[in-house]
Amino acid sequence: MSDEERAAASDGGPAVRRLDDWDRSTLEALAAEHGTPLYVFDPARVRENCRRLRAAFPDAEIQYAAKAHTAGETLQTVHDEGLAVECASAGEVRRALRAGIPGSDVIYTAVNPPAGDLDSVVEAWQENPELTITAGAADTVDRLAERGFDGRLRLRINPGVGAGHHEKVVTGGHPKFGVGLDRAPDIAARIDGEFAFAGIHAHAGSGISGDDLANHRELVRRMGDLARELEADGIPVETVDVGGGFGVPYQEDAPALDLDAVADATREALGEIDGRLAIEPGRYVVADAGVLLTRVNTVKEAPSTVVAGVDAGMTTLLRPAMYDAYHAVRNLGSEGDPSAREQVGVTVAGPVCETADLLCENRPLPRPERRDLLAVGNAGAYGYEMASTYNSRPRPAEVTVDGEILRRRETLADVSRLDAAGDSNRRTDEGDV
Repeated sequence: MSDEERAAASDGGPAVRRLDDWDRSTLEALAAEHGTPLYVFDPARVRENCRRLRAAFPDAEIQYAAKAHTAGETLQTVHDEGLAVECASAGEVRRALRAGIPGSDVIYTAVNPPAGDLDSVVEAWQENPELTITAGAADTVDRLAERGFDGRLRLRINPGVGAGHHEKVVTGGHPKFGVGLDRAPDIAARIDGEFAFAGIHAHAGSGISGDDLANHRELVRRMGDLARELEADGIPVETVDVGGGFGVPYQEDAPALDLDAVADATREALGEIDGRLAIEPGRYVVADAGVLLTRVNTVKEAPSTVVAGVDAGMTTLLRPAMYDAYHAVRNLGSEGDPSAREQVGVTVAGPVCETADLLCENRPLPRPERRDLLAVGNAGAYGYEMASTYNSRPRPAEVTVDGEILRRRETLADVSRLDAAGDSNRRTDEGDV
């Protein structure tokens, strides 16, 4: 059975949603109403992806990695579909609780946590005692104890193996993340004695494809071995969390991830354990639920390419500049069907004075014209979340396909709102907390 057939059978929708699958007239109407640049998001697609994950991992604890897309409606949607919410910061914990997610379904993964983050999360735990914290260093365990925390605590492991689509997202073997396998038993024993030991955690990286399954298998195997070692030492392991990082096809002709094959490989590599398998997908849940709309404002002929200057750039969608990431681009035109135009090599360039400020380079597309509306695919994961106000540019709006505003468009006044200079009514020590 194909991925598409399996997905349909589990009410999970098609396994791949391509950029061409988005309705052109809907996108044009949203751009006309809300302006550009504009993120468009489809909660219904999030539900489909959640259902496909639950069908592939029916016995696992599935935690949505909130950093991929933190809108309150998204957090509510994934929780409605049976997923917990994994948070990478105190701000994400606050967002999750504010969205109505119970503390029992909120997991905070502390990576070199600032003091303010720990203070905030411990305060949240006092009101939500079932909240779980994951510590990646013995020092973090000490700092939690100093704050009076004695609740549910997982230990993040550095398994010495990682995987991912770019060196900047491979986490499994980097010394920044987790404690080494050799130190894990002693720290786990301490946690079991002083806290409510809630299991072990590791994460290989982001954008894992079928080509990376060997590394994924090895990470899971090592985690299974560690769980059995701890259990043999009398330390119950409630959960073995092997992270997420499941890839999505950014290239137009790339195949869908065979999620059932990943699930089978994960269970086989883990082996028999007393605890429960957990996974943390983020990108897989939301990437193809989002598209970025941007308008052409400048067309320039260059010797080797046609440059289409647009109103979105690296401050709107950072991934191409940061990771050399590929995103499909579709010209929706301004009047008439642009597919009849001559195909030329098009470089889509943003308004930031940086050479890296490109959404694509020399891509075969219909010859661009001023006012053309371009759609950029797979923008639901790490699109809006990584947007910034660099160059003092306001962040874009984000709406659902039905026109509901998820995040309003920032204004120039918003960009300078936190500046102390010139604000006689605000002292530097009276900022928001």
